[in-house]
Amino acid sequence: MHGTTEQPLQQLLQEDSKIYHGIFAVCFVMFLFLAIVAQTLTWEWRSWLPGSESEKSLIGGVKSGVYTFMSHLL
Repeated sequence: MHGTTEQPLQQLLQEDSKIYHGIFAVCFVMFLFLAIVAQTLTWEWRSWLPGSESEKSLIGGVKSGVYTFMSHLL
């Protein structure tokens, strides 16, 4: 076929990994900002992020929420 490129599987997996990590980083920053604002205002924010209800730390709760969110995207 004309116009197609043959890339090795390892190179494709590296590109997918970079995209996944980029989406994770953006979501993590957004959720972290939301959690910090809610924590400052003493709101119960953990129920807003599925998966973070049982976490005790702010970062752990945000990470759990992002992983749960990411599983719905893929």
